[in-house]
Amino acid sequence: MDNNVKILVVDDEERIRRLLKMYLEREEYTIEEAEDGETALQKAIEYDYDLILLDLMMPGMDGLEVCKQIREKKATPIMMLTAKGEEANRVQGFEVGTDDYIVKPFSPREVVLRVKALLRRSSPTKFLQTDTKTKDLVVFPHLTIDNDAHRVTADGKDVSLTPKEYELLYFLAKAPDKVFDREQLLKEVWQYEFFGDLRTVDTHVKRLREKLNKVSPQAAKMIVTVWGVGYKFEVVSE
Repeated sequence: MDNNVKILVVDDEERIRRLLKMYLEREEYTIEEAEDGETALQKAIEYDYDLILLDLMMPGMDGLEVCKQIREKKATPIMMLTAKGEEANRVQGFEVGTDDYIVKPFSPREVVLRVKALLRRSSPTKFLQTDTKTKDLVVFPHLTIDNDAHRVTADGKDVSLTPKEYELLYFLAKAPDKVFDREQLLKEVWQYEFFGDLRTVDTHVKRLREKLNKVSPQAAKMIVTVWGVGYKFEVVSE
């Protein structure tokens, strides 16, 4: 257990916030609450949370808009809660940068397990194993991925990525020069299959390139668009 973990629970229904708070506090997490999108956005920008549980359907500013605006400033892991199980809502959630998705009614124990998994995937240090003798490293000129620590450095500088951005980069980097179409990437990185709108992948590639480019233009160039097909990771020597 790690009592330094701070989670923001956002839902307009008090009973749901109370239920989630009760279960998450059992794990010794520190829980803060917000009952609407405006408050959630203000808190998410002002404070640093390890994870945000965000309801999709709220009066005023909905969860999609909150997530979209958070993503403009922060890489905080976000798990979307929604009563709607339709594919379109799930696609929209992934497009704006949601890292995981759980449909109401849900089992609080399942939420706790998913929260733990998302925290493990997103934290660079808190959940790092103490054994550092053998490291899972992917090293290229201008870019290093430490998969044990879920840490990305470009030209020696840390790059702050959301869990999904990280997983997309790591998946591509493990198979240099191999071309993946969007359907493959959705299936492998998002564990999700659907027909139709594939903008989720394009949106994440765009964000990933932008973040890398701020630190290292050479690293950003490694994610290559293969027109009419998809994307690949190409090693740039210089």
